[in-house]
Amino acid sequence: MKKLVVLSGAGISAESGVKTFRDAGGLWENYRIEDVASPEGFARNPKLVLDFYNARRRQLKNVEPNEAHFLLADLERYFDVAIITQNVDDLHERAGSSQVLHLHGELKKARAVNSENAIIPWTEDLNLGDVNSEGVQLRPHIVWFGENVTAMENAVEIAAAADFFVVIGTSMQVYPAAGLIHYIPEKCKVYLIDPHLENDFVHHSNFYKIPATDGMRKLAEILKNEM
Repeated sequence: MKKLVVLSGAGISAESGVKTFRDAGGLWENYRIEDVASPEGFARNPKLVLDFYNARRRQLKNVEPNEAHFLLADLERYFDVAIITQNVDDLHERAGSSQVLHLHGELKKARAVNSENAIIPWTEDLNLGDVNSEGVQLRPHIVWFGENVTAMENAVEIAAAADFFVVIGTSMQVYPAAGLIHYIPEKCKVYLIDPHLENDFVHHSNFYKIPATDGMRKLAEILKNEM
């Protein structure tokens, strides 16, 4: 099987009703980034940060994967599909994708404030006083601004093995994730799907400046012909 690597971003989840962070009407409009998405913000006001992510976690119970998620999962019948996502939701997994690497963490997991390891499942609200087996306060398993993206090494290895590389639902403005495109093999075919990609990408022959679901309907058929 040929290797199909997908880099997904907020745009694919937005079509399921998940609020994005950067767009108009997005999450950042009501919060300062440094208050809810940084170690310093957590140190200043941990309850604010926990409440912020508790609301995001609750929202996941009210949204479902959309057609783009299901089309990507279906492609596992034809390709060795690996998804590298910037999203912290679990919509890819719920649609049936079996190989998903979360660059920026996962809402449904938690970890101790003093360690990037010992990650545990967490599906309910996370509050002050919730601790691990060693009595250490838990925090969301989210990569905050200023923290290392520890999954990048694995992501680079995956990208370097791609026969096809699909970018979907991301404007390629968030690094280091956007830099993955520089690690793909020279003969790798690249497909770009996002209505907000900058003009630098418009010249690309496999560029679709349309929403994720529309783009995946087109791309699924194209890729099946590439088998």
